[in-house]
Amino acid sequence: MSQSGSRLDVGVVGAGRVGTCLAQALAGAGHHVVAVSTASADHRERVEAALPGVAIVDEASVISQADLVLLAIPGDQIAAFVEGSAAAGVWHPGQIAVHTAPELGHRVLDPLAAQGVIPLAVSPTIAFSGTSIDVRRLRDEPMIVTAPPAVLPIAHALVIEMGGDPIEISDADRPVYAEAREVAGGFSRAIIDQAARLLREIEVADPAAVLRSVVTTSVADALDRSRWPDDPLNPTNER
Repeated sequence: MSQSGSRLDVGVVGAGRVGTCLAQALAGAGHHVVAVSTASADHRERVEAALPGVAIVDEASVISQADLVLLAIPGDQIAAFVEGSAAAGVWHPGQIAVHTAPELGHRVLDPLAAQGVIPLAVSPTIAFSGTSIDVRRLRDEPMIVTAPPAVLPIAHALVIEMGGDPIEISDADRPVYAEAREVAGGFSRAIIDQAARLLREIEVADPAAVLRSVVTTSVADALDRSRWPDDPLNPTNER
């Protein structure tokens, strides 16, 4: 299937914000996106704009054409999809299956691994906007990887090709990582929304312009403190 050497034919199941962005990043690294599947009209428009000429087909056709299959579907749908597609016999040994759910590790892909498929969990840490800026945002940012030890180098290589920085988290620790991610993202959005509402009440025309500096510097300081929370020499711990 591969066009040449280590270049892979890539298929995407679930071409929403995450799947489309990662497909673009893999295409930028020289891989060949051959097919995607989506049931959403909005997602179809995004695919046609971001990946022109790529076929939009059913899930089984995506899997049959690809060396690497991105399963960019919600975490609560992955187990059922994996079990169903494994039972349908549409996978073959040597394929790579990559899911993107933050809360799940590679063990959810065990039914595929039993058929000789390489199971990888690769989760970007950025918040996706659904626009072309997402591919640029991936660069130099962490991506969480979980995989059996023998195939971890494959996960690392894919992340590096997409411009990211691979960070390993164990299968058992994935739910804690997902909770931390949700806490950070959810509280950040809620606090900024509240602050922006207050500024709009006093007729500030552009709340984002007013809040941007205080938010970015406060977050930067908080992140620095998280690296060395008990270090008295860390200037961000001074009161």
